[in-house]
Amino acid sequence: MTDDGTVAIRRARTADAAAVASVHIPASRAAAMPYLPPQRRTHEQVADWVRKVHLQETLTWVAEYRGEVVGYASLAEGLLHHLYLRPDMRRRGIGTLLLDEARRHSPAGLSLHVFQQNTDARAFYEHHGFTVARTGDGSGNMENLPDLTMRWEPGSAV
Repeated sequence: MTDDGTVAIRRARTADAAAVASVHIPASRAAAMPYLPPQRRTHEQVADWVRKVHLQETLTWVAEYRGEVVGYASLAEGLLHHLYLRPDMRRRGIGTLLLDEARRHSPAGLSLHVFQQNTDARAFYEHHGFTVARTGDGSGNMENLPDLTMRWEPGSAV
């Protein structure tokens, strides 16, 4: 959001790595998925991963409010890898703006993975026209938690 209260969505830059890491952990991850074990990596390690790996391999956008990064979304080859918001910025339409940006860059559709326990995220994506394409037992993720693959197709209900 800008000083007038609007959200600005822009491509992430290398200089945003620390801010993206701050959104990702610990608050956002802990608030959205309290059932996950605590993050073992330091903020500096996560920021380094964002800078050296994440921003190099994905299209990443940040949401800004009053000059602060308050959320981000990452996309690669039609797969939404991340969409995180600071907990205090949820339910303000910012997630929808980030998701809309990812969909604009996914003309053939968009898939994502979500833990079955993450009912808030599931409801958010279902509200935006995603449907369950596959269920998993957790053997395909490092947390070993049951998950879903959800899919949005252009032209589906939003």
